[in-house]
Amino acid sequence: MVDVTIIGCGNLGSALITGLAKAGNHDVTAYDIDESALERVASYCERTTSDIEEAATSEVVVVAVKPDIVETVLESLELSADQTLVTVAAGVPIDFVNAHTDATVVRIMPNLAAETADMAAAVAWDEVDEGVRALLADLGEFVEIDEEHMDVATALNGSGPAFVFYFLQAMKRAAVEEGLDDEDAEVLAAQTVKGAAETVLRSDRSVDELIDAVCSPNGTTIEGMEVLWDSDLEAETGDALAAAARRSRELAEEFEHD
Repeated sequence: MVDVTIIGCGNLGSALITGLAKAGNHDVTAYDIDESALERVASYCERTTSDIEEAATSEVVVVAVKPDIVETVLESLELSADQTLVTVAAGVPIDFVNAHTDATVVRIMPNLAAETADMAAAVAWDEVDEGVRALLADLGEFVEIDEEHMDVATALNGSGPAFVFYFLQAMKRAAVEEGLDDEDAEVLAAQTVKGAAETVLRSDRSVDELIDAVCSPNGTTIEGMEVLWDSDLEAETGDALAAAARRSRELAEEFEHD
C-alpha cells in the first residue's frame, strides 16, 4: 500500500483520487484549502486535510493544481530526498520544480479518464520511479517520453478528451437529427468511441487497416468516409492539437523566465 497525497481537488485531482481509491492499492490523502472540494472527494480518501504540513508526509505527493499556482504550492512544501513529487500542471518543467524541492521529481500529463482507470498519460523523469509507474498502471495506460515531447503529449492526451467529446457530440446530434432518441444516440455514440479505441489498443492491425475492415465496398461506411476524406477534418484536428501544444510551450516559457 503506497501512501499518496493529491494536492488540489479540482477536476483532474478528483479524477486521480477516485481512480486510485477504486484501484485499492493506495492510501490516499486529499489536500485543498477549499473545504467543499474536500467534501466532494472525502468518500474516496483515507483522510482529507487543509494542513499543508500534513499533506507533505506522504511517500508520493502529487501537485494537481493550475500552472499559475504551482510555485506557491512548491514554496509551501518541505519534502525530503526520499519522497517523490509528481506534477501534472501543463507547461511546468522538471528543472523548475527541482529548484524548489529536495524530492525526486516526476512530471506527468494524465487526463480525466483516470477516474475510471481508462487514463492515457505521458510521464517524464530523470530516473525511473517504480512507485509512480505502479500508480499510473492502476489508472490506465501510460507512455514514458523525453520531457521535450511533453507539450505535444499535453495536447494529445491532456486536451484530447475534449476534442473526442466534441466529435462524439457531433455524431450524437446528427443521429438525433435523423430521428434517434437523444439518450439512445448518446449511448451509441459513446460506446462506439469507446469500442473503437479499445479495438485500436488491442488489435495488431493499423488504424488504416481497421478503417478498411469497416468499409465494405458499396456499403454505408464507405459512403460516410468519402465525406470525411473530402472534408478538412484531419487538417482542423491537426490545427487544434497544434494550438494546444503551442499554449503548453508558452506556459513553459513563463517558467523559464522565473
